[in-house]
Amino acid sequence: MNAQARSALQHYGHAGTAGAVEIASPHRLIQMLLIGALDKIAVAKGAILHKNIPAKGENIGWAISIIDSLRASLNHDAGGELAGNLANLYEYMSRRLLLANAHSDVLILDEVANLLRQIKFGWDGIADQV
Repeated sequence: MNAQARSALQHYGHAGTAGAVEIASPHRLIQMLLIGALDKIAVAKGAILHKNIPAKGENIGWAISIIDSLRASLNHDAGGELAGNLANLYEYMSRRLLLANAHSDVLILDEVANLLRQIKFGWDGIADQV
C-alpha cells in the first residue's frame, strides 16, 4: 500500500483506527478504505438531508480523497485489465461525487455507495485467499 493510502486511512478515523493501520495487512487496509469511503458518503447524505452544507462538502471531499487513494494503490502491472477497470470506476465515482456535492443529490451518493459496496463485497470474498 502506498503512502497516500496509509495517510488517508490515518486521517479517516479515530486513534484506534490509526493504530489498526499499523498492524493491518494490505488486504485489510483496502477494506478499511472502502469502509471509510462508505462512512463518509453516509454522513454526507445525512448532512444533505439536514441542510448542513459544510458537513456535506467536507465528507464528500473525504470520500473523494479516499477513492483517489484506492485508485492510487492499484497495481497495474499485477492487476492488468482488472486494475484498469477499477481505476476507471474509481474515476467515475469521484466525478459523480463532485456532481452530488454541487447539486446536493442524495441519489448520486446512493449510486456511488452501491458501487463501493459491490467492490467491498468482492474484496471481502477474497479475504481467505490472501
